[in-house]
Amino acid sequence: MNKRRVVITGLGAVTPIGIGVDEYWRGLVEGRNGVGPITKFDTSCFETKFAAEVKSFNPEEYIDKKTIKRVDLFTQYALATAEMAIKDSGINAGNVDKEKFGVIYGSGIGGMRTLEQQHWIYFTEKNPRKLSPFFVTMMISDMAAGQISIKYGLKGPNYATTSACATSSHAIADAFILIQRGSADIMICGGSEAAITEMSIGGFNAMKALSTWNERYLEASRPFDKDRNGFVMGEGAGTLVLEDYEHAVNRGAKIYAEIAGIGLTGDAFHITAPAPGGEGAVRAMKEAVRDADISLNDIGYINAHGTSTSYNDVNETKAIKTVFGEHAYKMVVTSTKSMTGHLLGAAGGIEAIATVLSIINSIIPPTINLDNPDPECDLNFSAKKTTHKEINAAISNTFGFGGHNASILFKKFAE
Repeated sequence: MNKRRVVITGLGAVTPIGIGVDEYWRGLVEGRNGVGPITKFDTSCFETKFAAEVKSFNPEEYIDKKTIKRVDLFTQYALATAEMAIKDSGINAGNVDKEKFGVIYGSGIGGMRTLEQQHWIYFTEKNPRKLSPFFVTMMISDMAAGQISIKYGLKGPNYATTSACATSSHAIADAFILIQRGSADIMICGGSEAAITEMSIGGFNAMKALSTWNERYLEASRPFDKDRNGFVMGEGAGTLVLEDYEHAVNRGAKIYAEIAGIGLTGDAFHITAPAPGGEGAVRAMKEAVRDADISLNDIGYINAHGTSTSYNDVNETKAIKTVFGEHAYKMVVTSTKSMTGHLLGAAGGIEAIATVLSIINSIIPPTINLDNPDPECDLNFSAKKTTHKEINAAISNTFGFGGHNASILFKKFAE
């Protein structure tokens, strides 16, 4: 099949280190730390009392007041970043075929805050009639995709992905495939998460996944460091506009970069732990490179999943070395989660944006807090410093609970 080229023409981000793509990028390059004490609820009885919250977000800048009251925070983040990405793309919605313009948008958890609030109402009132008529539509994970589609009248492919931490990357991958095969000309894709809530923090504490460095919270997200002791919860959203190359050129669009390949695999191993040696990650990265039809030596940068957990960081390092051999030591591998925390289902969205901007600007953000590298994590992680490097192709990795692996390969755009 003669596959169509797929390019990126719009970006939008709401993150713990900045709202808007420009502020997010400045935060990454500066090594800005988005972690702080949790302000959303009383943490006195919680093992973890900190997270990477979004600061100074005003939904009224992007969404009408009526809609704000009827959507969960994760959908507000999604709608805000979709607005940013569409404006950035320069698309005139009145001059495009809306039946060829779709949305694939994910959330790993969905409306957890709404679920907790409505459960509490029922628990205290013991009366189901007290529940909000918008309870279900605010809670379900597909509503971000639905609301984006409704707002802009987009009638192309429309659905949600949910694959834990690989959610956004699967949304991007699916959008890429649909444009390649001609089912759509333009796709909005990405992911959103707003899971800094009592049940989320308590649940991840119960499974011993979160860092508990309450006295050293600024240092807690430390991927590839031997002293890491769990991930730091983040929140926000990352949205991309993908477009058929010829469609973008014909309308004179600004093109950021090209998606050249994807690799999607399953571990079939464990509900939370990665397969030994990162076997599933190995196959995902190999498939992305094969799909892009480029050499392993063309890859200059990997935005790692890099969660700051003992299992992930070692296994991802092993996987990279298995795939790239000696070239692994010539690449730069960083984890932007050291700054943003882990946005769960939104991680792949904001990290795809970081990868694209690194290619465009020839700048690789640092891995902050990497003071004492784990001896088993021995690659160039750009520890605590920004790296200036020409990048022709880069990979963004995301791996989720359940054994979901996704690698997206981006390359510098050329006519």
